[in-house]
Amino acid sequence: MDFVVKSRNIELNEELKKRAEKKIRDRVTKYFDKVIKVEVELSREKNPKIAKNSIVEVTVFTPGEIIRSKDSGSDMFEAIDKVANKLEGQIKKYRAKLIQRGRKDNVAKAASLQEIETGIKNQIVKVKTFTIKPTTPEEAVMQMELLGHDFFVFINSETGNTAVIYKRKDKNYGLIEPSF
Repeated sequence: MDFVVKSRNIELNEELKKRAEKKIRDRVTKYFDKVIKVEVELSREKNPKIAKNSIVEVTVFTPGEIIRSKDSGSDMFEAIDKVANKLEGQIKKYRAKLIQRGRKDNVAKAASLQEIETGIKNQIVKVKTFTIKPTTPEEAVMQMELLGHDFFVFINSETGNTAVIYKRKDKNYGLIEPSF
């Protein structure tokens, strides 16, 4: 497993790096046998009015899914503990859904995600390129929840069309499928 700890607006000392790696690695390896990569980003907001200015974001790349978790605390150690607990909850929820659907053996799907930032001002500030794979709307909802996004683009395996699943304000989900 490739484990990367990086920092932004903070000096990354060995104690912080070891704490983040131990907490996150323990939680991830407890539930997953095959993890491709774990990225941990430690950052600090410079605004003095923000009480919980220490932020930790974790991204776990498994053969079939990407799980992302983010939390903050008044110091970096608190933020690491909080994000580790949150990540463990997300992993448990994901595993329960797989078992419930009887798809435990189907975890070995491939997923790739690449982010490209552009320098165009007041327009597109970030471009993400990713592989769209055929999936059911229910699987798309699960992937959207794991990523922590409000929408998810996928190819509907039932219709063969590109579709968007999104979270509605009433906590339900919507499905957009264009007709050509």
